[in-house]
Amino acid sequence: MAQVFNNIGLIGKPNHEGAAVTLAKLHTFLTALGYQVYVESRVADPIVNEEYSASLVEIGRNCDLAIVVGGDGNMLGAARVLARFDIAVIGVNRGNLGFLTDLDPDNFERELEQVLAGKFSEEKRFLLEVEIYRHEVLKSSNTAVNEAVLHANKVAHMIEFEAFIDREFVFSQKSDGLIVSTPTGSTAYSLSGGGPILNPKLNAISLVPMFPHTLTSRPLVVDANSEVKLALSPANDVDLQVSCDSHVVLAVLPGDEIVIKRSEQKLRMVHPSKYSYYNVLRQKLNWGSRLY
Repeated sequence: MAQVFNNIGLIGKPNHEGAAVTLAKLHTFLTALGYQVYVESRVADPIVNEEYSASLVEIGRNCDLAIVVGGDGNMLGAARVLARFDIAVIGVNRGNLGFLTDLDPDNFERELEQVLAGKFSEEKRFLLEVEIYRHEVLKSSNTAVNEAVLHANKVAHMIEFEAFIDREFVFSQKSDGLIVSTPTGSTAYSLSGGGPILNPKLNAISLVPMFPHTLTSRPLVVDANSEVKLALSPANDVDLQVSCDSHVVLAVLPGDEIVIKRSEQKLRMVHPSKYSYYNVLRQKLNWGSRLY
């Protein structure tokens, strides 16, 4: 079998018995095929010795392919780091829905072997860059694969802000917050909030209000080349946050400005050759079967 990839990194969900079993099976399978395999340090013991234990950054630098074992949350955490590197990423589903993880943990061998032989489809998913400004000074920043969410640190607490697209005022809002989502994230928190499903090939960003205090507020889809700015009212009386993929929390204060735009970083995802985005939607969302 001609090798498309040489060094492969294994990344898994820590302290998860099923993920540990799958990681061990993957390591045995890949080493038998002659690949050099590195395992993320958090899950390396007892699969490999210290020499082949590696951080996410080291996997990104040294490997051609990363296999993430877990749910979409594990994929998101790995993706924010691996997107800095030209490394292909594929997932083995050990979570719940698994929109981002294609391979079956119990029967991954056949499809993975085809991927290793170069029989796969590839796509690049863009990330969001999130920046917090206070008195025009950058205070913090991070990236998000799925979404950036502005919200109060209290449950069911209304906040006030204004939204600008490419410096043009669009709307003011009183709501529990706002979800700014990539196409990748359109089937995640945004979908639960009533947002649209965006095909990953679209160069678009959606803005989904969270429990707005008006019946006329609706989700808005804009070009991903746009710059979204949220200006927080100084009248807000609670601590505010911006959550990136529900993993990274950036603190914001009343009067701060949040700038969200497409990042230069892209996640290079590979799928088995039979992969179909619409088939994934049908399976995960329990859409009906064909009528005729």
